[in-house]
Amino acid sequence: MHSFGYRANALLTFALTILALMCAMASFSDNLNSPSPSAEIQILNINWFQRHPDGNDEVSLTLNITADLQSLFTWNTKQVFVFVAAEYETPKNSLNQVSLWDGIIPAKEHAKFWIQTPNKYRLIDQGGNLRGKEFNFTLHWHVMPKTGKMFADKIVMSGYRLPEEYR
Repeated sequence: MHSFGYRANALLTFALTILALMCAMASFSDNLNSPSPSAEIQILNINWFQRHPDGNDEVSLTLNITADLQSLFTWNTKQVFVFVAAEYETPKNSLNQVSLWDGIIPAKEHAKFWIQTPNKYRLIDQGGNLRGKEFNFTLHWHVMPKTGKMFADKIVMSGYRLPEEYR
């Protein structure tokens, strides 16, 4: 006859094995989801465009951000972190990324949104490189699952240009 401790150990081991197997299956099932998010960003206004005394350029924009990220949500999604970055090239750096806005989407019901907002974080270039500069807006997202590994992706929207003169 087996002792109580031996039986409890066997039961606990079996239960944890089943739990680990269910978590692995849940994580794998997210790989079968092929999301198709969409987004559009418009510049409604350039609030100011100035050169600082130290030689840095600064721009304040009012953005219209429209996005449908509902397809990123599955039963295993805890939340989605989203941010908008301006990306451009300068003679010194092949890629400059400046975060302008971010947000956390806690549920699928909030994943389809439309907001008008000034940039939450300042768009400053170290050097006078922003006049007439072409740049892209990139909507990045990080999906945080309840179990399994995080994944990230982005949508790049090109064709934006800053004015030639300061305002």
